[in-house]
Amino acid sequence: MGPETLLDDSLLDRIRERAAGYDRDNGFFTEDLEELRERGYLRALVPAEFGGLGWSLEDAVRGQMRLGGAAPATALAVNMHLVWTGVAKVLHDRGDDTLDFLLREAGEGELFGFGISEAGNDLMLFGSRSEADPQPDGGYRFTGRKIFTSLSPAWTRLGTMGLDSVSADAPKLVYAFIDREDPDVKILDDWNTLGMRASQSRTTVLDGAYAAADRIVRRLDPGPNADPFVFGIFANFELLLSAVYTGIGGRAIELAVAAARRRTSMKHGGRPLSNDPDIRWRIADAAIAHDAIEPQLRSLARDVDELVDHGAGWYPKLSGAKVRATETAKHVVDQAVRVAGGSSYFAGNELGRLYRDVLAGIFHPSDDESAHGTVANALLGPAED
Repeated sequence: MGPETLLDDSLLDRIRERAAGYDRDNGFFTEDLEELRERGYLRALVPAEFGGLGWSLEDAVRGQMRLGGAAPATALAVNMHLVWTGVAKVLHDRGDDTLDFLLREAGEGELFGFGISEAGNDLMLFGSRSEADPQPDGGYRFTGRKIFTSLSPAWTRLGTMGLDSVSADAPKLVYAFIDREDPDVKILDDWNTLGMRASQSRTTVLDGAYAAADRIVRRLDPGPNADPFVFGIFANFELLLSAVYTGIGGRAIELAVAAARRRTSMKHGGRPLSNDPDIRWRIADAAIAHDAIEPQLRSLARDVDELVDHGAGWYPKLSGAKVRATETAKHVVDQAVRVAGGSSYFAGNELGRLYRDVLAGIFHPSDDESAHGTVANALLGPAED
């Protein structure tokens, strides 16, 4: 069952109808999550041998575009679970069974949260402000604050990281998975944002949270790293995230077209604005920009699926794709709002909500500055001190 069949129009209509209420109430997308779980969407990237649907990353990109167009906050939060299953699939496809336990548990219904981001840490995957304290049994205890932890009301496993600065081979970045039931995990009720409200991406406080030795999945040197695990996180995060925002852009164009046909102009004798050359130009401008993004995302996802080796070129390609996707979506929504007029400025208007949701794209890594730095280094080499 492919994305268009699993995420059929009737399901997406129900999800879209609930989105306004979640946004208004700053509530979690509980009903959406249950329907997506029942459909098997949370197992989309899990290979069939582990009880999943066996989708490719390209399939998941298509799926997230559809879901993002219906309910951006729902899609963004589900994204984080899909990222972890996608990382596990990247490793499994390359003969690395480190995260096979994750595929098995995701196939059994566990929900994985993404506890990586930290306030003030612009190194992202290459550094950490959290502590990873080694234990005599080979496990670790993690202490720190993780921000933007989507799926906060519902995740059952949390992938996280911290810095081991005391072992003989320190410093090492330690990646691991912890359980929600850990008494040293505290989830704050602090999510009250401009957009993406239903994602409930709350702050997670780790105060010695324990990961057993068999849940320690990597110990890596700080800084840029070619390890397939890091590549898997970066590739899945950037492409699936980009798909969500591209879905927002696609929906905004649909709403702009509907508004142009609905609105009339007294200046033009009561004819629909769909005849106005300026309105037509804005919609065409948005469509031209939007149409360029999906083929790029699908092509890069297909390269991940087919184990194409872009070498050091992977990171510029992926970060560039993320910036193009999110900035294009922002431009498209802006054009749609201008077409729709003042009605989109009212609370509860779908296009107004998309306008708020799409803004979140600028805050996700890789941000504009980081992506430009990555591409500049690839083309020119590191800048001289």
